[in-house]
Amino acid sequence: MCSPGGTACVLSGQPFDTAKVKMQTFPTLYRGFIHCFTSTFRQVGLRGLYKGTSPALIANISENAVLFLSYGLCQDVIRFVSSMEKGAHLSDIQKACAGSLSSIFSSMALCPSELVKCRLQAMHEMEASGKIAIGQKSTVWTVVKTVLRTDGPLGFYQGLTSTIVREIPGYFCFFGAYEMCRTKFAQYKGTDKDSIGILPVMFSGGFGGACLWLTVYPIDCVKSRIQVYSLAGRQEGFMKTFMGIIRTESFTALYSGLTPTMIRTFPANGALFLAYELSRKFMMDTAGY
Repeated sequence: MCSPGGTACVLSGQPFDTAKVKMQTFPTLYRGFIHCFTSTFRQVGLRGLYKGTSPALIANISENAVLFLSYGLCQDVIRFVSSMEKGAHLSDIQKACAGSLSSIFSSMALCPSELVKCRLQAMHEMEASGKIAIGQKSTVWTVVKTVLRTDGPLGFYQGLTSTIVREIPGYFCFFGAYEMCRTKFAQYKGTDKDSIGILPVMFSGGFGGACLWLTVYPIDCVKSRIQVYSLAGRQEGFMKTFMGIIRTESFTALYSGLTPTMIRTFPANGALFLAYELSRKFMMDTAGY
């Protein structure tokens, strides 16, 4: 549904995402976003900023496909639980609950490709810090083979708990903020939510993305640590990793890399929701609804 827009978002936002993962996993190596960006470019070149692009594309397309498919189905679940008729209008909070529920399914699709992506993005730092041997080939296939050899197929789901813990509240805020923002635009313009126009839809989507990341960023930091550090051996679970960061690095370390994330999220999610709404409108018009 959103693959062309999603592809464009990944390609334009990948350097920011790479900086985010590097800063989350090795916060003491970089003074800030610009230092991380320039250091990576100087040491590895432009390709270093685009490490993990292939799994990022797979993650984006699979996650959004499952997320938005589940979102529609989970709205029916919310109607059933609330004893509402099929097709009845849901409140913004009920839609947020549907989005939160749908994120459980998208997490299953997202986790394997995101693990590969994060490991590729932080491979240079893992070698430089001595956590793994220097000179290892860092391609998608070599990372996949390493996971299968050391941990088997279930190894791709390292960090799944963190992913689900991140997604459930994150997508409640994501869809809730998006729908509430659209409601405010509709009230201001005196029209319905489907007729507010392109720019309000994009702003609403960007606002939803910003709310998601501000809410769950510390959880995402823990997830990145688990997925990257597990490359060097067995990594502790979510709570032990979380408490370890607070105890040894302070709470602010959980927000390392927030700046590039916020720069990337507003245009990316604005474009994502615009593609979703246009696709939904086209399909409903085609079906005669």
